[in-house]
Amino acid sequence: MEKKIIHTEKAPAALGPYSQAVKAGNMVYTSGQLAINSATGELVNDDIRKATEQSLNNVKAILEEAGTSMDKVVKTLVLLKDINDFAAMNEVYGTFFTSNPPARSCFQVGALPKDALVEIEVVAIAE
Repeated sequence: MEKKIIHTEKAPAALGPYSQAVKAGNMVYTSGQLAINSATGELVNDDIRKATEQSLNNVKAILEEAGTSMDKVVKTLVLLKDINDFAAMNEVYGTFFTSNPPARSCFQVGALPKDALVEIEVVAIAE
């Protein structure tokens, strides 16, 4: 099985020694995506709804670069700075997965890079 590194300018560059995503066989594994606007480099950190939307738009751009899409996502991991943001995050999250949603885990964590509000990673089926 070949490992292919996925990179797009439509999502923020990795903040360290890791790839935006890796395609292995017919699966794509994204790294956790913060709510960084790739056009401006700014972290969306003033509202959990806007931050969730930006994080998932980053995921979407990476998946599209890998030749797949949000409807092929089988598993997500959502990391929240504050679990009290769960309901608001969930509202936005639901707009990206409107039918046959993937399996999901969601946790409050001690801290995220750049003091972000949310980080989301996914596993998707590739074509």
